[in-house]
Amino acid sequence: MAKVRVRAAALDGTAVAVTFHPHPVRILNPAEGPPLLTVKPRKEELIAEQGMDLLLNIQFTRHFASLSAADFIAKILLRKIGLRELVIGYDQSFGSGREGGVDFILQTGRELGFPVHLVGPVLVEGLTVSSTRARQIIQAGQVDEVRAILGRPYQISGRVIHGHDRGERLLGFPTANLKSTNEVLPGGGVYAVRVILEGGKLLQGVTNVGTNPTFGDEELSVETFILDFDQDLYGRRIRVDFIARLRDERKFASLDDLTGQIKKDVALARKVLAQEG
Repeated sequence: MAKVRVRAAALDGTAVAVTFHPHPVRILNPAEGPPLLTVKPRKEELIAEQGMDLLLNIQFTRHFASLSAADFIAKILLRKIGLRELVIGYDQSFGSGREGGVDFILQTGRELGFPVHLVGPVLVEGLTVSSTRARQIIQAGQVDEVRAILGRPYQISGRVIHGHDRGERLLGFPTANLKSTNEVLPGGGVYAVRVILEGGKLLQGVTNVGTNPTFGDEELSVETFILDFDQDLYGRRIRVDFIARLRDERKFASLDDLTGQIKKDVALARKVLAQEG
């Protein structure tokens, strides 16, 4: 998006980002629709944080999918947006059946008189950054590695709900059970996290993603013990930044063993999070 901002400033124009919702594959082939890395509201916030002036979030439907590449450029980009210059990725395509690839877009720009700027792939450690690769890394629990790809910690968000009420009652560690709106969760395990409350208050925590095998649960849950915090969060929305994986989730022989391990997790999380500043 930096290229868009630079060109908009040079033209004294408006930096516009164009995206689609829902994901086109979910409309055209629902069975293969990929789980979303970022929920729509957060995606909009991240785009705004990049300094874009305007976001055009197009509702993707089967009818819209039938629009040809030429019509998309003429009717949407030129007529509705007032396009003066276009910045696209190296693998960009427009129109029905992805007919309008990079060569078509470049040629159309020459014919209709608008410059097209081509942005190459982003590489991290020699590998191309992609949403598919990011999903795989997150699901493997490698949150430190995906941070290098995303340029930020992987974050999930949602509302705090009632869980099994075991954290404080049995273990002495009150937990916030999150009903996440994200579709990609880190692989089962225990993580050092940052917790962002409504209003922006930043806290530290330890999050367990998994099924709580010590208690014989089967349903996947996301439970966060927020350090040095004792307020009621039920019904409130929170965000959780995954900073580092501390260990795998495992079954303990007794509650005392589990409690002892949680104390070790908290101590380690404090050290990890202290390095974050």
